[in-house]
This record gives sequence, structure tokens and C-alpha cells, in this order.
Amino acid sequence: MTTVDQHRSTPEPDGPDGPVQGPSPSGYAAARVRLLHGRSRTGPERRAALSALTDDWLAALFQAADAPRGVSLVAVGGYGRGELSPRSDLDLLLLHDGGDRTRTAALADRLWYPVWDLGLALDHSVRTPAETRRTATDDLKVQLGLLDARHLAGDPALTAALRATALADWRNHAPKRLPALRDLCAERAARHGELAHLLEPDLKEARGGLRDATALAAVAASWLADAPRHGLADARRRLLDARDALHLTTGRATDRLALQEQDQVAAALGLLDADALLRQVYEAGRVLAYAAEVTWREVGRVLRARAARPRLRAVLTGRGRGTDPTPRTPLAEGVVEHDGEVSLARSARPERDPVLPLRAAAAAAQAALPLSPHAVRHLARSTGPLPVPWPAEAREQFVTLLGAGHPTVQVWEALEAGGLVSRLLPDWERVRCRPQRNAVHTWTVDRHLVETAVRAAALTRRVARPDLLLVAALLHDIGKGWPGDHAVTGATIARDTAARIGFDPADTAVLATLVRHHLLLVDTATRRDLDDPATVATVAGAVRTTGTLELLHALTEADALATGPAAWSTWRGTLVADLVRRVADRLGGTPPAAPTVASAASLSAGLSGGCADHERLVVEAHRTGGPVLALRAQQPPPPAGSGDGDHPEPLGVELLVAVPDRPGVLPAVAGVLATHRLTVRAAELREQALPAGLGTESADGPGGAVLLLDWRVGAQYGSLPQAARLRADLVRALDGSLDIAARLAERDAAHPRRRGIEPPPPQVTVAGSASRQATVIEVRAQDAPGLLHRIGQALERAGVRVRSAHVSTLGANAVDAFYVTDPAGAPLAADRAAALARDLESALRG
Repeated sequence: MTTVDQHRSTPEPDGPDGPVQGPSPSGYAAARVRLLHGRSRTGPERRAALSALTDDWLAALFQAADAPRGVSLVAVGGYGRGELSPRSDLDLLLLHDGGDRTRTAALADRLWYPVWDLGLALDHSVRTPAETRRTATDDLKVQLGLLDARHLAGDPALTAALRATALADWRNHAPKRLPALRDLCAERAARHGELAHLLEPDLKEARGGLRDATALAAVAASWLADAPRHGLADARRRLLDARDALHLTTGRATDRLALQEQDQVAAALGLLDADALLRQVYEAGRVLAYAAEVTWREVGRVLRARAARPRLRAVLTGRGRGTDPTPRTPLAEGVVEHDGEVSLARSARPERDPVLPLRAAAAAAQAALPLSPHAVRHLARSTGPLPVPWPAEAREQFVTLLGAGHPTVQVWEALEAGGLVSRLLPDWERVRCRPQRNAVHTWTVDRHLVETAVRAAALTRRVARPDLLLVAALLHDIGKGWPGDHAVTGATIARDTAARIGFDPADTAVLATLVRHHLLLVDTATRRDLDDPATVATVAGAVRTTGTLELLHALTEADALATGPAAWSTWRGTLVADLVRRVADRLGGTPPAAPTVASAASLSAGLSGGCADHERLVVEAHRTGGPVLALRAQQPPPPAGSGDGDHPEPLGVELLVAVPDRPGVLPAVAGVLATHRLTVRAAELREQALPAGLGTESADGPGGAVLLLDWRVGAQYGSLPQAARLRADLVRALDGSLDIAARLAERDAAHPRRRGIEPPPPQVTVAGSASRQATVIEVRAQDAPGLLHRIGQALERAGVRVRSAHVSTLGANAVDAFYVTDPAGAPLAADRAAALARDLESALRG
């Protein structure tokens, strides 16, 4: 195999006066063959040596051609950077001062034709400095090539002047040219896809490829912004090495890493196989793609700041004093929005707060904002490991991150870039950047898992346990990093991971079942006879409960949608739905698993003072006729077999409120919590019987039932309010002197919340057979400040009585059940219950 192409970029082999005379190319060609096929030099050293060899040959051609004065030969583009791959074009500019154009044209012929005679691809031009400058102004690609201009032969002052002018023009016009370059990169990415996920990636043109590396260098040359440097040079080198091996393997000037050539390219690079090659290429592509994303974001920020300079001058000179041009808006404890990114608050202490990375990531995803790369680096450097099992807040923030939909992707990529994902989930490393050699799959294994969580986020209203759905979506293919059946292996990994995250044994078993059988529904529906009782019995035996069945149904759809367009269709969806209906009928309506992780009932029974504390509060509320409350940290029960010195980490803050039964208690308490920026993680409302022997007279007259509200809350940011302040506001809310709605509206007007993600719409249903004493209204919605207050107000307006309520926040999803009756204490009629559900859903959507 020869080292030069047999085609010519220009079809004429001879000059206008016959064959061009000059130094014989045979010596250069032989040296080129020895260099490219020798083993002494590879990678950057070989590319530099090939560039130097070519420099010497072209300089000799230039000198032998009796070049006139005022002419120089300039290498531009990749050749200008001194990085010639075996089949790279020679990008050359013959620069002249406009003197003797006839002699300059003859010189060009004496330079170009020997290159063509060797079959080398040549991109050439002959211009004066003024012509070059005009062309660069009109053609962005020409201007980018000039940024790497390098002198080869002739008048060095001419080349130096060109370089200085090109750089000055680029920097002067960068505010206009950089947006055009960004658009060019986006168009190229749309055409060629993402390098990090393609089975046959284009090493140069795809997003995260070598073109992006060149664009990042151009941004740095503008002095307006710079790319993150960590790993960038190594990623670029790996892609150049892969392209060199591809050129030598194929003998062609190609940048597309085709399937049939990957094993040979891997062998040339000393890698185990094609999968190892793709993983290396994918990792490099991700580094470059992330660096490009961060850099273009920084460019946009700098350009916006330049446009805002008049306003900034007004602030600095006293006009408009007090207006911060880049305010820091709190998003969560230790987390703020600053200049379009999610950053750490000045008061954040990562070394003392192991949950902070997940809290920052969840806040960024929910706000649909990028996570600052500076924050990521700081977190990776300073944050210690999470305790195992994770504390409840870490699990909730993790689920919140997964449930944000598409914004999860860019936040996850930022965590990956900082090495935080593998620190949180050690088993993730085996699926990271792992290719899937299946035409149906669009993504690598790890990105497919994240995409499945994105799809699952849109289905959370269909299930009683959205937290289990989202975690199962992220883990369902985790076994593909190991030999054997990935579903079987994955179930074991999922069980270990779920325990690490802090799920209880029952939820851990459900997650393992979902991962083990994530292909069961679609395989059975499309390959088995659904009319055969054995088919339905097999599926029912695998899932066991309708709760697991509904989770598996949603997971099946999310998995298929995240795989690719060929993996899901209306036909498949209909078959799977039919199978699910038949299995549900066989299971006999076994109720879905209750959200035990966040159940306030279980917490209050085992974690607080228990019945004695409840009785004391109830008695005090009955005696005073007003609200009584207690606020304290919740402690979980010690693990079995633990010693007296073991002190488990608090699960949150428990707020107990006892108040004589009266209209408006639920919206009043929920509204007061919202005004104090307290997030409700779990809650239970129930009537509490008075202790035996207690009279029926209270301080304010005849006493009735007392409502006990048991909450698990946390501050959005800052410290918790004092119990006395909460009680004072609650008294005012109950007597009507505190307008909760107005207070919330004023706060939102002063500090409007960023729009953030578009969650699935709320869903309100009637659980027809859940209770004989009351009508059960189930609400599934995106958690938000004041949500429970709005629900309580809507129920009050409907004239129903809330006998008990069971509120759970699973990540960013609220899953609430309200047991309501009519004023006489009877369950609602079916038509009234349905109307109430519709009205409540409309109120929440509005």
C-alpha cells in the first residue's frame, strides 16, 4: 500500500509550459513512507515529524524556484498547527506583496505541481495581504485557518505581518464572529450527530470532534473566553491518534470510523478490541463536547455583559445604586443561581455537607439551568463521601434530579465531567461510555440509562411510587457492564445500589424485580399467546403485585422510547397494555405499594416521642382552644444490634401541630409553612381522640375533636424558623388576620421563581374502593411551594371535610391521598366525587 493518494485535487498534472522542474519528490516520498510505517514514532511526535519533513521539502521547492522578493509561503489550518495526519490536506497560502504577479503565478506552479504529482491533497491560494484580509472577512473558515498561520519560506516579515493582522482582526471582530462560529458548530453537530454516541462516528465533524477542538482554540485566541483545560489536550490527542490509525489502515483521507475498520484501528493503537476503541473515542468526545458547551456559555455571558456595560457604568457612578447587575438568587441550602448558572452560595461548606453535590444538581435540573463547572470542580475537590446508606435528604435530592426530565442530561454530564457520578454510584463506571452494537439503540449504555429516566419523568403521574420508577429507569441496564445475562446481573447490582441509596428492604426488592424483568412485558406481549392462561400466570408470578406491575409497565415504555424510534410503536404499546390489563385482573386488584420511604405515619409512630407526645399536644390544644406545636429533629430507630453509642443521622425535622377541629386547618397550616419557606417531605392529618376522662369543655367553650398534623419538613435554605413564630402566624391564619395568598404573592413578586422545567400535568383521581368510611382523593403533582395550601383551599371551597390526609414527597413528585366526607360525615356520592376530582385537577393546572 502506498502512502499517497492517486487522485489529484486539480486535474492538470503539468504546468502551462510543460512539466514543472524542481527538486525530485522521490526523496520526500521515501522518507514519508519510512516515517509513517516505522514504529519509532507515533502520535504527536510522528505528526510533528511529518510536518517538519514536509516543511523542509516545500522550503526546498520554494528556494529552487527562484522566488521573487516580497513573497512568502505560509502553512495554515491543521498544517499550520504542525499536526499532519497521514492523509491530511496541505493547507498552503502563497502570500505576495502584489509586485510581479507573473513571477508569483509561475512560482505557484512550481510549488503546487510537485505536491499533486505525489497525489497529496492540496488546499491552496495565492493572495496579497489585503486580499487575504478581505477573504477572511467574508469567509469564517478562512479566518479560522489564518489563526494558525505558520511561516515556511520566503519573506518572514510578510508572514509575521499577516499573523499579527489576522489575530488583531479576529479579536476586534470577535463579538460578531463568535456567534457565527457558534452557529456553525451547532449546524455541524445537527448534521453529523454526537461523537460520544455514534457507532460510526466522524472524528472531525461530529459534536465533540476535532472541529470543536479547533473552535475552542479560536475562542481562546479571541481573549473573550477560554475552555476548561482539564483533560482537553489529552482528548484531542486521542482523536488525532485514532484518525492517524484510520488513515493508515484504510489508505484514505477519511474521518469516519466505520464498523468494518474499527478492529484494525484498535489493533493499530494497541487496544484490546473495537469496543475499547469506541470507549476511548467516546470519552474524548465527551470531554470536548462538555468543554465546548461550557465555553459557548461563557462566550454568551461575556457578550451579554458587554451589552450591559452602560447599565453597569450607571451603577458604578451612583445612578441606579443598589442594583446588582448579577444577583445571586437562593435555590436551596448552599445553592444559588448566579449569572445564568447554578453555583454554590458563599456560605456553602462542601467539606461539611456531603449532600451538597446532589442538592446542587437537583436544584439545577429543576430550574433547567446548567451547573457551574467551577462549582463542580469545587464539589469534586472538597466534598467527602456520603455515608452508606445515604441519608434521606440525599435520596430525595437524587430522585429529584432524575425526575427533572430533559434538563437532567446536561446536569448529569456536568457531574460526569467532575467524576462525581462514579463516586456516588461505583457500578456506573462499568457502563460509562460503553457502546451498544445494536442498530436499534441510539445511545451508549450510560446515556441510554439517563435518557430512560428522562422518559420516565413524563410517566410519573401513572404510578404510585415515582421514586422507584425513576431509580429503576436509571439502573435497568446496569448489568451490561458485566458478562452474562444483563438482567440477572443487573438485579443483583440494583439490589446493592438500592441499599446503598437508602431504600428499605421492601423497596429494594421491588427495584431488583423491575431490573430483573424489565424486558418481560414487551417480550411476552410480542412473542407469546396472551389468550393462554399460562402466559398471564407467568407474568403475574414474576411481578406479584399490581404496584410492581404498574411500575414495570411505565418502565417498559420509558425504556423503549429511550432506545430509539424503532423500539416502540402504537402496536407494541397496545399489546403491552392488553397484557398488563390481563395480569392486573389475575392479581385481583392487589393495591399498589405504599410510599413507605416517606410515610409520615411510620415516622411519627417510631421516630418521635410517639403517643405520649401526641396526647400532650392534643390535651393542650383542647385546653387552650388554639394551635399547639412542637418542632424537633427526627431520629430513626437504631439499627438492630447497635450499641448505646450508635447515633443514627436525623431524617429531617418533625413538626407536630394539634388544633381544635375547624374549617380551614389544612390550608392554613400548609400556607404558613410555605410562607416560611419550609418544604414538606411527608405529612399526616388525622382526628385524635381525647384521652379518657378529659372534659368536653375547652377554654373557649365546648370542645370538639382535635386535629393532629404530623409533618416532616426542611428549610429550602437558611435556618429553620422558631416554633413561636410559626405558632403566631398560624393563629393569625386561622382567625383570618393573615392573608396567606397575599403573603405568597408578595414574596413571589419580590423574588420571582425561575420557570424551570415543564413537569407532567397534575393528575387527580378517585380511589373508589380504598375506604368505606370516606372518599379517597389521590393527587399526583409536581411538588412546589404552596401546593398543599392550594389543595387545601380547593377542598375547603368544595365544602368537603378532610378526615385524614397522607402526604408524601418523593423527589420532586407529590403523591397525596385525602380522605374526605360530606359535612354529615358520609362518603361522597360517585358523581360528586368525580366532579371534585375534576375541579381540583383544574385548580392545580391553573
